[in-house]
Amino acid sequence: MTDNLRNKEYSPREVEKKWYAFWEKEGLFCADDNGSGKKFSIVIPPPNVTGVLHMGHSLNITLQDILCRYHRLLGEDVLWIPGTDHAGIATQNVVERSLAEKNTDRHQIGRERFIAEVWKWRSQYGSAIIHQLKSLGASCDWERERFTMDEGLSRAVRKVFVQLYDEGLIYRGNYIINWCPRCRTALAEIEVEHEELDGHLYHIVYPYPGGKTGPVVATTRPETMLGDTAVAVNPGDQRYANLPSDHVVLPLTGREIPIIRDKYVDMSFGTGALKITPAHDPNDFEIGRRHGLQELKVIDDDGKMTADAGEYAGMDRFKCRSAVVEALSALGLLVKVEDHKHAVGHCYRCHTIVEPNLSLQWFVKTESLAKDAVSAVKTGNIRIIPEKWSKDYYIWMENIRDWCISRQIWWGHRIPAWTCESCGRVIVAVDDPDLCPDCGSESIVQDSDVLDTWFSSALWPFSTMGWPDNTRLLEQFYPTSVLVTGFDILFFWVARMMMMGLHFKGDVPFHDVYVHALVRDEDGKKMSKSTGNVIDPLSIIEKYGTDALRFTLTAFAAQGRDIKLSEKRIEGYRNFINKLWNAARFSFMHLKEAHETFDLDKKSLCLPDKWILSRLKKTIDEVKEALDGYRFNEAAAALYGFVWHEFCDWYLEAVKPALYGKLSEKDRDSALSVLWRVLRDTIILLHPFIPFVTEEIWHSLPGTKGSVMAAAFPGTGRNAALPPRDPDAERDMDIVIGVITVVRNIRGEMNVPPSLALSVIVQSDNDETINKISRHRDIIVNLARLENLTVSIAGEKPGGTATSVVGDAVVSVLLKGVIDFELEINRLEKKMAKIGNQMHGLSKKLSNMDYLKKAPAQVVEKTRANHEELAGELERLSLNLEKIRSMET
Repeated sequence: MTDNLRNKEYSPREVEKKWYAFWEKEGLFCADDNGSGKKFSIVIPPPNVTGVLHMGHSLNITLQDILCRYHRLLGEDVLWIPGTDHAGIATQNVVERSLAEKNTDRHQIGRERFIAEVWKWRSQYGSAIIHQLKSLGASCDWERERFTMDEGLSRAVRKVFVQLYDEGLIYRGNYIINWCPRCRTALAEIEVEHEELDGHLYHIVYPYPGGKTGPVVATTRPETMLGDTAVAVNPGDQRYANLPSDHVVLPLTGREIPIIRDKYVDMSFGTGALKITPAHDPNDFEIGRRHGLQELKVIDDDGKMTADAGEYAGMDRFKCRSAVVEALSALGLLVKVEDHKHAVGHCYRCHTIVEPNLSLQWFVKTESLAKDAVSAVKTGNIRIIPEKWSKDYYIWMENIRDWCISRQIWWGHRIPAWTCESCGRVIVAVDDPDLCPDCGSESIVQDSDVLDTWFSSALWPFSTMGWPDNTRLLEQFYPTSVLVTGFDILFFWVARMMMMGLHFKGDVPFHDVYVHALVRDEDGKKMSKSTGNVIDPLSIIEKYGTDALRFTLTAFAAQGRDIKLSEKRIEGYRNFINKLWNAARFSFMHLKEAHETFDLDKKSLCLPDKWILSRLKKTIDEVKEALDGYRFNEAAAALYGFVWHEFCDWYLEAVKPALYGKLSEKDRDSALSVLWRVLRDTIILLHPFIPFVTEEIWHSLPGTKGSVMAAAFPGTGRNAALPPRDPDAERDMDIVIGVITVVRNIRGEMNVPPSLALSVIVQSDNDETINKISRHRDIIVNLARLENLTVSIAGEKPGGTATSVVGDAVVSVLLKGVIDFELEINRLEKKMAKIGNQMHGLSKKLSNMDYLKKAPAQVVEKTRANHEELAGELERLSLNLEKIRSMET
């Protein structure tokens, strides 16, 4: 037994440091790319190099680690490639803030020095997230750790860009994009955070030429009307079938703009007329392209109005909004203003309101790439689990827009495109050119933009394995087995990996995509710093240990259902870790050697031994089936139920007489052999979920060698299969447990001390039931703490007893002379009166409309729950009172 196991409580801090260092030193995370065994591979969704571990990471890493450790136990060669993303905008912002503290900025020090500063920051702080992943027990192959700005990955990025450009799949052009005026860069959809804000809906008249009242349009952004180039109506809208003119006059500008007809317009919204601003709205942009409309940009890259905004030029966009509304009102063109709650996009880094804007950018044509990626899912080459996400995937992919891949920042993969200043030729090449291939000029300038971070991340499954070189790693481990990810990046990252993997490797990047849920607070609300409901995983690990956090997350990781997390729940699973710990400590008091050669199929095994082996076999099958189907919570529930409620609560208690030598030597040998096998297999089964405590216990188990990571999953390899399940033993033990449970419940209900031995009568009309209970009476007497047990054919109910039914048997506990009926009646009546008063107070609250309206919903719900709980308790006490009164007579 290790020194730690001598302690009554598991102390995770020392254990975790010790065993993680041991695993790394022994090379247990390293994949064998020369092995001949079955392969299992997975790549980590690379966290931002600026990142700090949060609960989303914790769930994602835990589930991946469970899969990797499980497949190692199955004897497979496992490759789990870790790494970090260079996180262009996020990292640049961090370093820019650091420069600002030194009273300088990137423009003052220049691009080259700024990039050097970023690399310096990365070397100092960029490994923080990696250390935090290790604290979670992540068994990644750290020798193969990658970074999206590594030389090898940078080479892959350039090759992909150049090839797509040569194939006509990358182009440069004006397109509507999300633009952050503060960061002065384009943003990906996932880099835009939408926040519900109270705004206004402005209803504006657009007059016909000549001044006649025209259609009314509604907008939340009246400043953009200065860039309108049309008003659209649905061709099926009869309200606009016979118009006095096919043009309207744009208010405040005097410009005439056409009325166009497009099926996109929703006839049921407002008046059915839609203002079209192609340069400042993505849907309007698409409509404008279909109808050949002018794209008039009236808001510049700094969020100020352009010269095309006329008299409003130079104004801040929001000041312009106020000025436009005031002018429209003065002209009588503002019909009404409604309060309107709507989602407004903010930059995920600086929280500035994002402006949809027309901009000259680089794009990937996605239509043909998306078709192949859709086909891969429809044909089953890639499975998305749960299946419900496939529908969302199809909708997004079948309506995909070209992908804006350029960013106006300095940190990232610089776009490998150069323009000749002499002849205007654009050169796109893997290697930096020295001169123009057309005119020979040396005056060539590289594009200043960098690629979207998601561009390099899209190559992650194969670039991390050495592509574009044909490496042994790619040959052995690509495609990867599964990708574990959150639904929020299913489209922005996962879909793009599918497109790139199919295009450049001719194969899917992974066979399965497991989409896990969100981790929310205990009330189901999203965790955020602003609401103060964030649970910090590092603090939880410090307080309860990594294993408790991992098991909690896994236990609630049901497919398609968000996790409601609370510290109380984590504390509960910490108790589970302690339960296992103490069960191991108890076992090691008796296990002094291995018992590998014992024949577990012997007919002479006692009932508890047969039963626990059968339940273990069931648990092994359930865990394997659940993990193979990514039903992590079901695997955790099976293990929790087996360990706590079967192994600890029943088996260990039932075999104590044998272990302490109160039975025959043969019974003791059998119990020790079964105990050794059950404990060993249980530790192996639990290892993927709670790796640290299982490793500690493993090293105290007689007959084990090396790490539990290198053990074989029960029933595979050198770990011989258990005998088949024993239904007879399970049925017999169910009856025994049922009788004991009934006695314990009556003891609790009637307030009988556990130390007081009772007399019990079991009656049944079934001879088989009588024989089974009689055969195992010693177990019942021992665990129910009985003075005597009488088993007989069913007859008249004995007087002065409390009774309950177990199957076809009636269990009667003799209480006459054991308890004072009068005293017990008084105790119950007082307790019921107290509960009645409490319920009355809660009922008054729940019938108070003021309370129901003003109190927070969760407070009201808690009041209701308390009332229901007290009602249940009152009903239970009432039944007990009724029982005692019947016994008194």
